[in-house]
Amino acid sequence: MSKIGKFLSAGLLIASILFSCTLSYQAQKVQYNDYRIAPGTRQDSSMLQLLKPYSDSLSKSMYEVVAVAETDLEKKQPEGPLGNFLADAMLVMAEKSYATHVDAAFINYGGIRLPSIAAGDITRAKVFELSPFDNLLVIQKINGKVLQEFLDHVAAKGGWPCSGIRMQIRNKKAVNITIGGSPLNESAIYTIANNDYVANGGDDCAMLKPIPQVSNGYIFRDAILDYLADLKKQGKKISAKTENRVSNAE
Repeated sequence: MSKIGKFLSAGLLIASILFSCTLSYQAQKVQYNDYRIAPGTRQDSSMLQLLKPYSDSLSKSMYEVVAVAETDLEKKQPEGPLGNFLADAMLVMAEKSYATHVDAAFINYGGIRLPSIAAGDITRAKVFELSPFDNLLVIQKINGKVLQEFLDHVAAKGGWPCSGIRMQIRNKKAVNITIGGSPLNESAIYTIANNDYVANGGDDCAMLKPIPQVSNGYIFRDAILDYLADLKKQGKKISAKTENRVSNAE
């Protein structure tokens, strides 16, 4: 479990034991529901004191500013700046984490859980809202024929965020596809990055399910945070924009 995951687990424990002690950050989805605390339960001051450092650490960590956005980042189809930012983060961190070249990265549109992020400071809590699920960043090697099938599926859904690839949508099919600047070759083998939900056939991506995955347990949300940390070290802001990576053919 990641460091932040441990903080969240501690936070959930605090909430379970001390129903009236409200944390300043609350996760969107609480997985642990086996414990019931009846109203009126007397608080244990010694337990409060014991758990306070965990509560303080959680709040401090979640409201740390991890990046700055130059402009508003919106979620749009067939393409938008928020999706481009996330797809770029996936591709860059997949290459770094797996120490290999990655041809393309994809974000399923429904997996982006915020419609937009306003320009300005972005906190760690905002990243958790954006990507609340513990999906893993995985890579797969697929041939061009399967990739075309996958991209046709993406096109039929209106377009998904991608990095390393350009395509147009015509009659709900992917056309004019280029990868790394070259036309898609159905005989070639491509390395793509996805979250494990999609790679396991989620969002109706059955064509990817039989294909072996390479996974090192890297949570995609952690990849976003690591990508932002790298930008911050370089003194850079998020400057994602629409680039016609995915467009509707005329």
